[in-house]
Amino acid sequence: MIVLLKKELRSFFSSATGYIVIGVFLLFTGLFLWVFPGEYNILDTGYAQLNGLFSLAPWLFLFLVPAVTMRMFAEENRNGTIELLYTKPIRSIHIILGKYLAAVLLVLLSLIPTLIYFATVYYLAEQGIDAGAFWGSFIGLFFLASIYVAIGIFCSAISSNQIVSFIIAVLMCFVAYSGFDLIAELFTSGKVITAISNLGINAHYESMSRGVVDSRDVVYFFTVSVLFIFGTKLVIRR
Repeated sequence: MIVLLKKELRSFFSSATGYIVIGVFLLFTGLFLWVFPGEYNILDTGYAQLNGLFSLAPWLFLFLVPAVTMRMFAEENRNGTIELLYTKPIRSIHIILGKYLAAVLLVLLSLIPTLIYFATVYYLAEQGIDAGAFWGSFIGLFFLASIYVAIGIFCSAISSNQIVSFIIAVLMCFVAYSGFDLIAELFTSGKVITAISNLGINAHYESMSRGVVDSRDVVYFFTVSVLFIFGTKLVIRR
């Protein structure tokens, strides 16, 4: 599994994929947070907070993560190299986890430079910054992206066409992030709205952004990721 993980990482950075994903993410967040005027601009809001980053990032990852994962199994299926992997002394779950962890590490590499934003706001603000809310949101964003990766790999496994895998992954990530909130708005009962909203990522992401890492939110992110990884295993075995 470690060998496959290293292979995938080398693949990301031997081509333009890894650099494009990290570069596009940092470029857009940097422009919206510091250059473009508006609700996301830190200087325009006048508050020592990075809410704009954590509002933008899920939507950027909505497209960037599927762009990374779309080739993982689709390309293997199209080129016929997936059969070569099966001949190796490695279980299918290890193949999936190797690819999954490689993509998660790439996401983490794109998030680490955003700590510069935290340091900048921390030193510019007279009264400091709410570190608890920042780290809660940072951890929540990492978990959110981890689910996107699991969904993307699943979609890559169900099609040998990378474009089809990308489109399906974007749609499924959108539904997982905000689709349940849209469905909840159709109801009037508070309990029903809460129950439906809790099925989506956004409710748990917002909960962690308050600075409290609740075990229920962690269990949710872990469970959803495991479900899609298990679904990928079933597709591959089929």
